[in-house]
Amino acid sequence: MVATLIKLELLKRIRSTSFARSLTIGIFIFFLAFLLLSYLFLFGLSLNHIVKNILGQDDTVFFINSCLLYFFLLELIYRYFIQQLPVITLENFLHLPIPKSGIIHFLLLGSFISPLSIVGLLLFGPFAMTEIKYTFGPVPAYIWLGSIMLTSWSIHWFMLWFKQRFEDNIPAMLLVFTGLLLSIGASYYGYYDLGAFFEPVFTFALESPVPIFLLIIILVCSYFLCFAFYKQNAYLEELSEEENLSFANHSFGFLSKFGLAGEMANLEWKLILRHKKSRTYLTFCLIFLLYGLIFYNNPLYLSEHGFSYIFIFVGTFITGIFMLQYGQLFLSWNSPAFDFYIYQRNGLKALVKGKYLIFGGISCLCFLLSLPYAYFGWEILWIHLATFLFNMGVTMHLVVYLSLWKPKPMDLNKGAMFNYEGMGMSQFLMIIPLLMGPYLIFLPFALWIGDYAGLVALGIAGLFGILAFPLILTRIQTAVAKKRYEISSSFRQEL
Repeated sequence: MVATLIKLELLKRIRSTSFARSLTIGIFIFFLAFLLLSYLFLFGLSLNHIVKNILGQDDTVFFINSCLLYFFLLELIYRYFIQQLPVITLENFLHLPIPKSGIIHFLLLGSFISPLSIVGLLLFGPFAMTEIKYTFGPVPAYIWLGSIMLTSWSIHWFMLWFKQRFEDNIPAMLLVFTGLLLSIGASYYGYYDLGAFFEPVFTFALESPVPIFLLIIILVCSYFLCFAFYKQNAYLEELSEEENLSFANHSFGFLSKFGLAGEMANLEWKLILRHKKSRTYLTFCLIFLLYGLIFYNNPLYLSEHGFSYIFIFVGTFITGIFMLQYGQLFLSWNSPAFDFYIYQRNGLKALVKGKYLIFGGISCLCFLLSLPYAYFGWEILWIHLATFLFNMGVTMHLVVYLSLWKPKPMDLNKGAMFNYEGMGMSQFLMIIPLLMGPYLIFLPFALWIGDYAGLVALGIAGLFGILAFPLILTRIQTAVAKKRYEISSSFRQEL
């Protein structure tokens, strides 16, 4: 049965009309993953040196055990965004005369074959085989490393259950992310160290084999918890049932003032909330609002005169992250129903204008949420204001224009991490002008007159773009209308 399921999966991929593109992207992702895992292994080899000579910790084992809790909290977060659910594949097999339990075992075990399953081994394996084996002996080293791997694998099965059981509960993961940041910050400033509190739990693995047996029981329980839930809900009507998201049916009344375009904007907002991939982009938008904390309080970027020019990139990123991420797939979001807009009177024009309303509205919200950064200096506020105006007047139009070059279809119910559906060459190349654009305006005035003159020039350029919005909107609408049949044909390609 396993051989038959593997054969069917291979035939599905080979017979796809986008096999060549998927193969190319797969090879690229493979080399990217190999590169990242290689860096992770090198970091693991240098872990003992980093802890002793850079962080200045004499007892490296105690320090690593104190940090393991933070590692597992971080693993919860990155598995939430990266780890894929096997539900979509499950739909392809339920109608076949194959035992349901066998199908679920096959899919769950198949999901375990992932680079994420060896992250703990690459990171802590070299440390266990050198420092711990030398200090405590080989058996405690294997037990300690085994405890880390079993915990990591238990998180794998728990996350598969959690994401399906609670329908991608974003508030819960934001709570974990906030707790992680607060714990790290409290430890850094010396208020309390949550990791040190749990340190004896991991140190116990160096003294006794009991943790191995307990963690094996936890691993088995987490697997069968996941298995039982999938088996209980493995019915086509259950899998096709719409998510119970009451907030996803909420409409913004003020958008009705914009006529048909406002209705399209309301539909776009519901699309964002109802589908996994678009919700992930919206979540990233909120998380990346914290991006400024990496730069604005970093001594490396502080300047006695003016400010660091990298702050222009940070301000552009914070106030325009949604239009940069969501906007680069401008029409691909609507690929399943694009024909509907073609045959509606003024449907395409209203769709384009509605998307502009969404981009502008969320960018305004990002700017308002970034105002507390003025705590680091009033120049940060002026940077955000200038980059916000530039994003609204220039970047937004540039993103939309570049996204019209051969858009690709995509499945909205798939996750966003390592999912390149809808991505074409233009999406990869547009990052170059988007990053260079603000500096092309800012640098000449900043170097010849002063930093704040560059900010004024940046803001004025954005204001000109905002004033020219009706003309630019008309041109974009005309461009979409001219390419509508070409775009519609490309959207009919099988993913």
